[in-house]
Parts: sequence; C-alpha cells; structure tokens
Amino acid sequence: MAFFMDDFAAYDATGQASLVRRREASPVELVDAAIARAEKLNPELNAIIHERFEKARAEAAEAAGEIPAGPFPGVPFVIKDLGCPTAGDPYHCGMRFLRDVGWTEPEDCHLATRFKQAGFVSIGKTNTPEIGMQPTTEPAAYGPTHNPWDLARSPGGSSGGSAAAVAARVVPIAHANDGGGSIRIPASACGLVGLKPSRGRVSNAPNPDLFGTAVQLVVSQSVRDSAEILDWVSGYVPGDVYAAMPPSHRFREHARTPPGPLRIGTMTTSPGGTVSVHNDCVIAVEKTARLLERLEHKVEVAHPPVMDEPSEAIRVYTAIYASRIETWSRRTARAIGKDDLELLTWTVAEMGKKFPATDLVLAIEAEQVRTRRFAEWWDEDGFDLLVTPTMAEPPPRLGEFVSTEEDPLAAWRRALPFITFTSAFNQNGQPAISLPLYWNDKGLPIGVQLVAAWGREDVLLRAAGELEQAEPWADRLPPVVS
Repeated sequence: MAFFMDDFAAYDATGQASLVRRREASPVELVDAAIARAEKLNPELNAIIHERFEKARAEAAEAAGEIPAGPFPGVPFVIKDLGCPTAGDPYHCGMRFLRDVGWTEPEDCHLATRFKQAGFVSIGKTNTPEIGMQPTTEPAAYGPTHNPWDLARSPGGSSGGSAAAVAARVVPIAHANDGGGSIRIPASACGLVGLKPSRGRVSNAPNPDLFGTAVQLVVSQSVRDSAEILDWVSGYVPGDVYAAMPPSHRFREHARTPPGPLRIGTMTTSPGGTVSVHNDCVIAVEKTARLLERLEHKVEVAHPPVMDEPSEAIRVYTAIYASRIETWSRRTARAIGKDDLELLTWTVAEMGKKFPATDLVLAIEAEQVRTRRFAEWWDEDGFDLLVTPTMAEPPPRLGEFVSTEEDPLAAWRRALPFITFTSAFNQNGQPAISLPLYWNDKGLPIGVQLVAAWGREDVLLRAAGELEQAEPWADRLPPVVS
C-alpha cells in the first residue's frame, strides 16, 4: 500500500532546513515525521537496520532552541552501517560476525562529527552488503533491502539502504560512501543524485584510506543538497595520506551557476567491451547528449582510450577485503573463519591473502600509471566531462547475486555490469556524479554518470545543476510513495 507523504517529505534537505530557520517547523517535528515515515515504510524496504528513534527525538529536542550554525539544522538523516562509525551505536558493516558479537563503536569518526555539526539528526543506520563488497544490498546478516521503485528489485549497493530510505522520502538525504561505485550505483538504481568526490576532498579520519579508493559523502534528492554538504565536510585533517584540498565553500554556488560551453565526450560501450550495455542505458546517455547539445555544449562520441585497457585493480581490491577481515579479527580478538562470512567474502579475502606483497605494489604502481593516462584526456585532449551510463543494466532483481561452493565467484561476476563504468574513477580518484535523467518503460530509474578531471567538482556541479534545471526530477515519486 502506498504511503501518502506528509508536508515535510515533499522538501529536500535544504528545503527542510529552510523551514527550521523560518520557524515554520521545529527539529522535533521534522524528526517525528521522518520516524513516522520509517515506521510505515521500512517493514517493506528493510533500509534501516538499527533504529535510533528515541535518541533522535532527544537530539532534536536539544536542537529546538537556538538554531545551530550548520546548513541542515534538525534535518533527519540516516548513516550507512559501514565507513562512518558513530559513538555508542551498532557498527556491523553487513557482517553476521559483528552482529553476533554485538559490536558497537566507542566514538564518532571525523565525518560523523561533521554531520552532527551540520545539524543533521540521525534516526538510524542503514543496510549494506557484507563489508561493502557488492553492488546490491542483500547481506545474510540483515536480509535484502528493496528498491522503492519496484520492491522485487535491488536498490544497488553498497549504499543501498541509504538510497532506498531517501528514494522513499523517509529522509531527504543520507550518508553513503563509494569504493567502486557505491554512491553512484544506488543513486542510479533509486533515482537519486550520487556525487563521488575527488580523492582527498573528504577526510576518512581516523579510518584507513584503503589506497585512496574509498570516498565519503551522501545520496540526495537534489544537486544543491550534495553541493551544500560537500562544502561542509570537505577539507584536510592532519595526518591524511592522500593529496588534500582546502574546503571550497563555493560548491553551493557552483550548483546554481551554469558552466558555459563545455567539451563533452560520451561513451555507451563498456570499457574493453567486456559486458553488454542494455539499450535503456544507451538511450539514457543519448538523450542526455541531445539535452547537452541544446544547452550549447560541444558533444562528441569520445572517451579516454586507457579505459579499454586491462586493469590490475583486482589485486588491490582483494588485498583490501583480506585486510578488512584481518582488522576485525584483531579488533575483536577472535579469529574469523569461513563459517563467519558469506561465501563470496571468504573466497575473495582468501584470494587477497595469496597475492605476494610485490604483486600488490606492482599493481598499485600500474594503477598510478593508468591514473596519469586518464588525466591526459582531460588535460591534454581538452575535454571537460565524460558522460556514460552509471550502470550497464537497469536495477536487477533481488536474488541474482548468488555464489555456490561449485562457483564461489559467481556473485562477483554478476556484479561486473554494475561496476564497469564506475570503478575506474575510484582507482584514479576523479570526481563523478550519477544523475536521474531517464526512466525506462517499466518505470525504473536509469542513471547517467558525469565525470570531471580530478579536483573539478566545480565543473561537475555546474553541469549537474544545469541538467537538473533543464530536466527536473523532483516530482518523480516511486510507487511506495504518493
């Protein structure tokens, strides 16, 4: 049964914050309304796995007096249960092992602190695949999250719980992170904006940087929301390993300022032709290309040639997953065995353990060379943006990502169409954004990815804001909402 939206659910995060500043709504009212929506919709969605309802009400009451300085005072929020630990709350990373030991985190990470300082009030933690490995959200620990556009389909991953909660208008914006597409893929699957910042833009402190592949931000309903929070959370923290940039404090302006004529390349074949690209995804890019031409940009079929060449990133990723399991073994003082993990997680981690350290270093060096070659297309060839499908297929049905003892990597192979256009930009650190610019004839959102040169979120957000104005999506609602 569809849930009829209350008055607050019609606003994005910036809009809800404006209601608070104008004294037209209080933080308590916003949070109570979000909790009511969660109680109505989450049984169908399974997006929120750790409720913070009473804590959230208390925090909203504390914020009800003097309006804080942050950009989102009293705005309800959810935090992905991976990559952003919060003090006193469960932190299970999609793992049955951590669920069963009842793991909680003792303190906030830097990003969680910045979210609180922004004014957000977290009503819960959201579902994620085990250690974020899959582009779907179906962990054995907590069961599948359902896509609000079609409950039989996946919301993407690994930030699928966050994306489902925002798409269903439970909250207007949610924490997400991206190590191979995990912001952009669920944004595409759920009809949202998903911005992956440049490497070094947002600090992971005090968490490890995982060779610079994983970055933090949100999934949102609007370009302006993603721009505003990027302004707030970006910046260097002492000890950050990767190249850091000072906070812009201008991204909110970029989101509402047209970019001027850009040179844009489009790509509708998968890198190296390794997977087939569904016609819906091709149409989405072609439609976007025509829209960009009407906006007086120069658009041509072109992409960085290095995208079609083999990558050594698989060695890096398997090493990362192996290290995550070892980290949890050490933190819990318990050896994690095969029976503690999903079959795919165990298999990939074991692969990572078998690569010699020299092979890992050589793989990192190879990816650094590829990064320089990617940069040439933007720098020397003079392109401003690359436009691709976000995923090579529409949102898949739940239950398609299954490994067996006979074929333990089957689920990982099924993931390839969903990461084929996204993962390269985690490896090279460039910013990218998925925009909900097309819906297919089944009513499913099909995201389009825009990629800019490293550090050029300004170009990305200007173009994204212009596209949002030309082809608005704010009034599109999934069937669970009306």
